[in-house]
Amino acid sequence: MTTSLQDGQSAAGRAAARDSPLAAQVCGAAQGRGDARDLVPAPWLHARALLPPPDGTRGCAADRRKKKDLDVLEMPSIPNPFPELCCSPFTSVLSAGLFPKANSRKKQVIKVYSEDETSRALEVPSDITARDVCQLLILKNHYIDDHSWTLFEHLPHIGLERTIEDHELVIEVLSNWGMEEENKLYFRKNYAKYEFFKNPMYFFPEHMVSFATETNGEISPTQILQMFLSSSTYPEIHGFLHAKEQGKKSWKKIYFLLRRSGLYFSTKGTSKEPRHLQFFSEFGNSDIYVSLAGKKKHGAPTNYGFCFKPNKAGGPRDLKMLCAEEEQSRTCWVTAIRLFKRSISENSLVAMDFSGQKSRVIENPTEALSVAVEEGLAWRKKGCLRLGTHGSPTASSQSCATNMAIHRSQPWFHHKISREEAQRLIIQQGLVDGVFLVRDSQSNPKTFVLSMSHGQKIKHFQIIPVEDDGEMFHTLDDGHTRFTDLIQLVEFYQLNKGVLPCKLKHYCARIAL
Repeated sequence: MTTSLQDGQSAAGRAAARDSPLAAQVCGAAQGRGDARDLVPAPWLHARALLPPPDGTRGCAADRRKKKDLDVLEMPSIPNPFPELCCSPFTSVLSAGLFPKANSRKKQVIKVYSEDETSRALEVPSDITARDVCQLLILKNHYIDDHSWTLFEHLPHIGLERTIEDHELVIEVLSNWGMEEENKLYFRKNYAKYEFFKNPMYFFPEHMVSFATETNGEISPTQILQMFLSSSTYPEIHGFLHAKEQGKKSWKKIYFLLRRSGLYFSTKGTSKEPRHLQFFSEFGNSDIYVSLAGKKKHGAPTNYGFCFKPNKAGGPRDLKMLCAEEEQSRTCWVTAIRLFKRSISENSLVAMDFSGQKSRVIENPTEALSVAVEEGLAWRKKGCLRLGTHGSPTASSQSCATNMAIHRSQPWFHHKISREEAQRLIIQQGLVDGVFLVRDSQSNPKTFVLSMSHGQKIKHFQIIPVEDDGEMFHTLDDGHTRFTDLIQLVEFYQLNKGVLPCKLKHYCARIAL
């Protein structure tokens, strides 16, 4: 009887060894002793025993089982060859910490374009923001981060484009696109992105803004900034706009008012009485877009159109189209709506000072504004530094042909682009005073043109070559100020206003990804 029980338990142990390494260890130890009395009765072996014990021996069997269970704990374990990888001597050799953990941040591939239609594919996490994508592209392409790099959402099928705010999640923006739409993400500079924080009066003319609090005399830029960023004293924007009637091709000129509760229009002239105001649109579930070809695609009366588009995918019928009389009016409406959307979604953002050993929150709006201006000026100075000594007065003597062609390697020079293309490029990168580029003249092949922005208008100045004693010079003022090459000319007008309406500040560049 003992032999059959031992043989049966050995067979059961071999079957269990195939399922559990620990069972193989226990059975191997028992078989090595060769004594049925010392056989370790593992729990899974009781269920597979061939002969159950007699009723009279159940108590003794239970005592022997407890004693033998203690023997299992006293048995020597397999030595761990890598003890430094385990936090406890009882931890198994293949600890769960040695296996790669599942990444909760799913990654997706996005495609970003530049102005020259070159593109770059990036594998990014699902919670990446627009600012993080810009930083990633800046690092990969070794650009200077002057806080003007921006991600744009471009919708060619309806001719719309908008600035993706720094805090927005890029994957959420892409999820709102239709499957058959050829939408794109563009990466380029936008110098007007944060210009509001330095020159708020430039964006909000007095005849379009009404402040909630009474003001005595002229309002300082700091007060205007504080009112727009405050949730309780948000100013009211008002003025006439052309609105496209729903389901029709006609446009109607109406008086609009922008308040914290949404955008309204008056049914009776310029009346602001509640009984004459009707709700037009809210901003929680829609984004503000700028129309790129309003006259051609939507029959707008002017080229200064913008619209509200729902966040979820929708057709042209879901758009609420508006059109301003001039660029300054459109800039005012779009900027105010962007600030409003940001104020309701980013209440947790505060200005920080990292100059000391410990960071601190800047609570004074005047100090926050001055810090932002100082950082902007520092980045501009860094961006204006030029590598090498090409075209400088102290450089070694160069041939006339070299001086005349050295500008072609500069980022602000655009070889053969039309007047319309130059204007489009400046508008894309922001109608801020001092945004400029230099291009070849289409009317005179031997001259160049300086195109720049001032007062939200684009102006063009012809750069004429002048010959003196066999040497060629460039001039903007009929030879009163001469330069041996275009690099000297641009650097001079970056420091001096001269005959220009303002200094040259930001150059338009076409970058390749």
